[in-house]
Amino acid sequence: MTPDPVLPVPGIPELLTFGESMVSLRSAGPLSAGGSLGMHVAGAESNVAVGVARLGHRVGWAGVVGADPHGEFILRQLRGEGIAVHHREDAGRGTGVMFLEQRTADVTRAFYYRAGSAGSTLDRDDVDRAFRNGARVLHLTGITAALSQEARRAVEYAAARAAGEGLEVSLDVNYRSKLWSREEARAVLTPLARHASILIASDDELSLVAAGGAAGGAGSAGAGPADDAETAMAAELLDRGVREVVVKRGAAGAGVHTASGRWETPAVPVTSIDTVGAGDAFTAGYLSALLDGEDVAGRLQRGALAGAFAVSTAGDWEGLPRRGELALLGATPSGTTQR
Repeated sequence: MTPDPVLPVPGIPELLTFGESMVSLRSAGPLSAGGSLGMHVAGAESNVAVGVARLGHRVGWAGVVGADPHGEFILRQLRGEGIAVHHREDAGRGTGVMFLEQRTADVTRAFYYRAGSAGSTLDRDDVDRAFRNGARVLHLTGITAALSQEARRAVEYAAARAAGEGLEVSLDVNYRSKLWSREEARAVLTPLARHASILIASDDELSLVAAGGAAGGAGSAGAGPADDAETAMAAELLDRGVREVVVKRGAAGAGVHTASGRWETPAVPVTSIDTVGAGDAFTAGYLSALLDGEDVAGRLQRGALAGAFAVSTAGDWEGLPRRGELALLGATPSGTTQR
């Protein structure tokens, strides 16, 4: 059954998210060779916030930045995208920084300088302040839970509070091996997932939130096979109360398991330029379509389109589409110019 659309209420954000946004310094080649660096905003949650806002929704983002030019840059960029910013400045800590190296045409490496950053101090009081304006959907990621004990408690509190208040809770596993081990992530994210109505993971992340049980309960509705392990883990999550288990497979497309069926969509064929942020773009498209009351197939389609925009343009979020641009991909022949 398709859930009722999440109806907008004037003045209330349709989507609220929080986490650490950093300054991303990007190189076009090996960092060890030197050269110019481009300055960008990076952060899974703010990527999703930008994507959903560009698709015409009211969005709130909460986070902590340092009292430094990096923090000022982040706030200016997010406000420029029409996002309602709920932030705290920590004068004693710096804004996190990430170097992103295009090591080869096919390999990108991230180097984090975020340990003890302002963003890692996000706490329950920050969550409470963000909730004052209300929301319809709360979007969380496993990245924030990995930053510190304080941030972890804030994520757990936000998920429990949102679920208790009847909000849609979207949880993207978003595992980062440079932040914590798989064992540490599993111990935190498996219980956290019980609060999620929508669980999003890449196909190699599902085991961080589900042990895998007897297959069944996911049905079959749509094209494309899912392997037995994925089906079993999705069934376990559905049995634990998750309504939709969304599986991102990159160039192989994406799928959704629900109690009434399974849906699949292929990736939109494009020329890949930069895969960083593609998963966040997919999530933004999926949640935007949810807010619009689209069914599972429609949500998958918009997610795939948003992901295609992300990989075919440079930057974490700079190339994400506005609503009127969604038809550009798939309808316009590759390599042509609209006149």
